[in-house]
Order: sequence, then C-alpha cells, then structure tokens
Amino acid sequence: MKAQKKKKTLKSQKQKEEEEAARLQLQLEREEQERLENERKQQEIQWLEEKVLEKREEELLKLNTLLEKNSSAITKWKTAAAEKAAWERYMRCDGYPDPKDQRAVNTFISLWRDDLESNVAEQFDQSTTAIRLAEDLHELLQEAKDPKEVLKYQEALMEMQELFHSKHLFIAEKILKGTCEKMDPDATNLQHEYKHERLTLCLWANLFKDLNLNEHRFEEAGLSFTLPMQLVWSAVAVRMLHTHYDHLSILVRIRHQAQKQVEEEKELPIEELDQKQASSRPPSRKSSASSKRGRSKISRQMEACNSQMSSSDFSDSPTKDPTVPQPKVIRSGAQVVDVMQYTSVGGVFYCDLFHLPPRPIRRKGYTILQLEDGLRVFPYPTGKPSNEACPPVGVSVTLPDWITNVEPPLVARWDAGDKQWRWDGITDVSYEKAEAKISFKMETFQTFALMQKTYANLPFQGWELRPLGQDSVLFTIKGAIFDITITIKNDQCMLQLEQQRGLSHLMGKWMSGHALQKAMLKAGVNIFVNEHTHKYVSFCRKESLTEQVVYKQMALFASACAFSWSKWNAKCGEEHLVLQVCEHHDPSPVPEVLWGVYLVGAEKSQKLKITENSEAFSPDHVPGSLVHNTFIHMLEDNMSPDGIDMTRHSNYCFVDTVQNLLCATRPLVFS
Repeated sequence: MKAQKKKKTLKSQKQKEEEEAARLQLQLEREEQERLENERKQQEIQWLEEKVLEKREEELLKLNTLLEKNSSAITKWKTAAAEKAAWERYMRCDGYPDPKDQRAVNTFISLWRDDLESNVAEQFDQSTTAIRLAEDLHELLQEAKDPKEVLKYQEALMEMQELFHSKHLFIAEKILKGTCEKMDPDATNLQHEYKHERLTLCLWANLFKDLNLNEHRFEEAGLSFTLPMQLVWSAVAVRMLHTHYDHLSILVRIRHQAQKQVEEEKELPIEELDQKQASSRPPSRKSSASSKRGRSKISRQMEACNSQMSSSDFSDSPTKDPTVPQPKVIRSGAQVVDVMQYTSVGGVFYCDLFHLPPRPIRRKGYTILQLEDGLRVFPYPTGKPSNEACPPVGVSVTLPDWITNVEPPLVARWDAGDKQWRWDGITDVSYEKAEAKISFKMETFQTFALMQKTYANLPFQGWELRPLGQDSVLFTIKGAIFDITITIKNDQCMLQLEQQRGLSHLMGKWMSGHALQKAMLKAGVNIFVNEHTHKYVSFCRKESLTEQVVYKQMALFASACAFSWSKWNAKCGEEHLVLQVCEHHDPSPVPEVLWGVYLVGAEKSQKLKITENSEAFSPDHVPGSLVHNTFIHMLEDNMSPDGIDMTRHSNYCFVDTVQNLLCATRPLVFS
C-alpha cells in the first residue's frame, strides 16, 4: 500500500511539473508574441510618424490656404457691409449718432439733456433712440481692445445711464403735473399706463384715499403693487417704470472689470506690467516644444476664433457647483449678486414713491398752481415714531411675453449707494408657473430685477452638427434643462425650440448669427460661453489653440460631414479632442453604425479603432489607416469625391457663420 501511494505521489508531482512547464512555455510564447506585436506597432507608429513628417508642410500649406481664402473673403465682405451700413446711416439723416464717433455721441447727449420742451411722446421717442445708442456702445465696449477705447465707451455708458435716470423722472413729472393741471379738483383717482417700444411707464396718484383698496393693478403692463396702510392718507404718487433693457448690470460689470484690472496690475512685477501695457492681448498658455513645431506654420492665422476666445478662458480656477447659488457677502446682512453668475431677464423695474405734485386751485377766471422743481421722493419707511413697524411693499410682476424663464426667477434689488444688485431685503417670494407671475415683498419702494442663472442650461449633455445640403446644417444642442436646434443656411440662422413661451418673436425667423445670439440672450435663452463660464460650469479642460483649429476645420467640412459629441472626449487628456464624424449627404438623422471616432491633436489626427460603445478608451488607430497632420486631411481619407467637392465649394459666409457659432458655444469643452 505504501509503495502504491508513493508511486501515485511521484506520478502526481511529475504531472504538476509537466503542467507547470507547459504553462511557462505558453507564457514565454505569449510574451514573445506581445514583444513582436509591440515591435510591429512601434515600427508602424514610426512609419506613420515618418509619413506625417513627410506630408507636414504640404498638408499645413493646404489647410492654411483654405483658411486664408475664407478669411480674406469674409474680411472683404464685412468691410463692404460696414461701409454700406455707414453710408445708409449717413443718408438717413435721422439724428442717430455714429457710436464710434465720440464727438457725435457727446452732441447727442448734450442735446437730449438740454431738451426740456418736447412733449411726452417726443421724450419717449428720444429715449428709444438713446437705448439703441447705449446698446451699440455696450457692444463696442465688449469688442474694444485699446484701453483708451475701453475708457471712452465706459464713460459714455455711465453718462447715458445718469441721463436715462433723470429723463425718466422728467417724463413722469411732466405727466403728473400735466394731469394735475387738467384734472377736476373733485376727481377721485389717477392711474395711467404708457407703453412704448422699449419701456412701460405706470403712474398712480393717491387721490381717493380708500382704506378698502390697497392693491393697485396695471393690467396691460402686468404690474401691481400694494400700498402700505401708513400711506393711505398721504398725498403720494407711485411710479412703476419697466425698461426692457438693463444698463445697471452693465455698470456693475464695468466696475468689476476695472477693480480686477487694478488688482492684477498691483500684483504684477514692473517688467510684466510694462509688457502688459504694451500689448492688450494676454499671452497664450505655453505648449510643449513639439506642439510649437507642429503649429508653427499656421498658429498666427489660428490664434483666435473670435474676440472672446483665448487661452484665458481655460484658467485653472476650480469649478463651482452650478446648482448652488454662491452670492458674495461684502458686509453683514448684505448679499451681493454675482452678475457673472446671474443675469437679469426682462429688463429692470423701477418702483418709486413721490410726493404728489400740488393740484391746481381754481377760482372764477383764474387758476393757482404751486410750482415745484422736480419730483420729491417720499420717504418710506416714514421714520416717524410708531407703535407698529412699517409693513413691506407688495409687488407682483407677470413676465413679459418676449422672455422665457428657464427656471423660476429670483428677485434682486438695486443698491444705489454701492451700485450693486443684492439678494437681501426681498421676502415672501412666490411664483405661479402657469401665469408666469412672481409676487414678493420689499422693505421699501425701490428698483428691482428678475434674475436667473446665466449658465443654467450648461454643461451640454450632447451636441450634433448635421449637414442638410450645400451650405446648410442643423446644429443641435442637448442642454442641461432643454434642447435647442439652430438651422444655418448661408449666413442666416433660425432657432427651433420645444419651449415656445417668450420666443414667438424668434421662432422660425431667419437672422444673422450675431443678431440671433443677442436676441436669445435677451430672451433668457443662453447656450453661449465667455471668459467666466468655466468658474460656474464643469468642463473638459482642453488646449485652447487645438480646440479653435478644430472648429475652423469643422466649419470647412460642415456641408458634407456630420459631427457629434463623444464620451471619449473626457478620457483622452487635455492635449487631444475626440469627436464622432461621418460623411453624410442625407438630411435625415445619421445611422449609429456610420459614425467613426476621431482623435485630434495639435500635431496629428487619426481615426480610432474604438467605437462609442467600446468598454474602454484606447488611442489605437484603425489598422491600415493613415495618420495626418490636419483634421480635414484625415477626414478626406474616408470621404467620397462628391463629398470632398462639396467642401471645396462651401460659401465663405456659411463657413464663417458655422465657425462663429461653434466658437460661441464651444461644444468640445462644455459638453
């Protein structure tokens, strides 16, 4: 028995040794195969890199030629359009000044300030012209790079704001005094609404003194207020002025930028400060030496997609949770609105309490009217000793039909002393979504605005740029709250949106890309990014110049290729971008099986072996495919001659419009 056990044990040990030897042999063979495969890959990569280097000059030259051709054509077209617009403005002779001409702007301001004889209708018309001028000045301020130009437009805007304030008071005074002069002394009430193109003025005077009637509605304007009981027996007038623009927030931003610039300059060494003053454009972030070599031929032409895109957009500031309001506290009990994180919707609402102008005393054959210079503010809370505290002022606002509310709006009040919007002092806020009506209480009669998060619809959950034919595409963005579709045809854009309220004046209408962007922002629909967006929205950090160049190349091929979001873009690192692409000539949706995944970098582009449904990211390219220096040459390897021909016949206005829209939304970073 012992001999048999020993024999079995020896046999088992021998079997294990044989199995171990076989396992080791397989491992050695596997390692050898992996070594050979790695060598093959390295040789292939080396061969591809050599091919890339061989074609570098040729491909970069072709891309540069296409970009310069389009850039030259669009510059010529814009110059001609600007000259035509200037000539048409000159020929109109309507008194509207050239916003770039400081002397003309100053003359307009002086003439309007000195005009005290025009009737109310004429004053409203002048106010509309002034609003248009202020908006043009603000746009020029955003585009200005020269510090002298910036200062010029800032001063003009601040002067316009002061004039707006005084003129609107003058109009209210003129209406109240004129009404009082003509009114029968026995009349019991005064309530008027004046709707103009860009503003609505509501006036109410306390003539009736009815204890049972403390809520006063301006039905046409969608405004109402509740008069506190302490004022029922007072000779007061209430002005509710709704301006469809917001120049107060502009002043806050001007102040913020000025303070930021002073702080930055204090922190800079003298040498860097001198260099900063010598050039208004900040230097781009440093890239690797190899990246510089790869971009040397075209970097000057691709330095920026538009005035708001620079490497400063990709600062290393930590991102904040966009779902949590984070107002700054600058002093006890006073919360300041961050005007970069929040934007007013629907303009500004001025709610003021004045002493009622004296009513005329009529006698036989003559009328006595006490003259007063300007409206006098009636203090509230009154400041008089009382056993009861002065109750707050109740206000209700129905949102104008030309804006859409992404989320229930927040109410902020204007602090005229500190020139800031604040959250405090507003209580009992309620919102009726069906009626788009917001009600709240204020400590006193004051200026307020309805606010919403500037970037509420970001980051995007996905996007797609799909061709509809020659010089026509459909740009779809899946937003954080709602989806937006923009059709582009030549140099015109048309908005499509499931949420209809507040956008009836935009839906289905063709306009330039710039005009559409302004109209969408005014309506409270924001899909556009700026230098502050990264502070409030999570994003994929990418190398700025590479991103810009990709948008330009996408625009060149937008007539024939569909582009789409890829989940791998967040996995490929800062130096690369990943997106899905396929040639597509049919206006119908792209079948999922047709999409290819492309990796784009500063030096080379390649089609990846992985698909959108792969389990993990891999930078391996499709076996047998080539690697190119530019994105468009990589795409051409997988395109038909007809598709390539379509891209060569793209209209320069179409290319510029698509490029500007991509640069304004930056879907490769904020998705």
